[in-house]
Amino acid sequence: MSPRIDRVVTSGQFCLDGGCWDVENNIWLIGDDNEVLVVDAAHTAQPIFDAVGDRTVVAVLCTHAHNDHVIVAPELAERFDAPILLHPGDEVLWKQTHPPVDYSALADDQRITVAGIEVRVIHTPGHSPGSVCLYAPALGAVCSGDTLSGVAPAQRAGPIRTSRRSSTRSAPGCSPCRRRRLCTPGTATTPRSAPRRRTLRTGSPTAAELPNGQRQLSCQMGSGS
Repeated sequence: MSPRIDRVVTSGQFCLDGGCWDVENNIWLIGDDNEVLVVDAAHTAQPIFDAVGDRTVVAVLCTHAHNDHVIVAPELAERFDAPILLHPGDEVLWKQTHPPVDYSALADDQRITVAGIEVRVIHTPGHSPGSVCLYAPALGAVCSGDTLSGVAPAQRAGPIRTSRRSSTRSAPGCSPCRRRRLCTPGTATTPRSAPRRRTLRTGSPTAAELPNGQRQLSCQMGSGS
């Protein structure tokens, strides 16, 4: 069967700097009927177990290390005998949630093969130092984690400051990921004149269609991290 992207939604809390917020999160399953890449590990493991079924899990990949995206990663990794993948830029955030648990480091431009297709890792710091997007050319899809909210830049969250060069502010006629070679001319998402977001998160569509037919998948729904 052809590769596809399935969605699982779980509910829980995003907690940071002494505050907690009720959120819903998307977990994306990239693969086919035989094997799958699990993207993010939010809140509750059982719905993810049910969605994966008897498929082989090549990895549990976390787009960043805020607690609502990694909380059940060790449980998933143990159940599926799969590695946890995370960019080391989020080491400090990871240790806040899972201090004794190790992970395998992601690198910018790393390629992961699942179900016969290639998924490209693109380091997009801004929301957090180690945030990544995943680009699956064969599916015409980008999973942006919280780098983008819907089709607009997400506000940086967390106590760790990044440099101005790592900002997610949009370039003209493209998304914040343009400088990371994610976008191509014509894939406009947010003009420079768009209002800056002041809330931590706002509602996000499941899959936003871009003009060239690609989809930007936001791995969080609701008002979370």
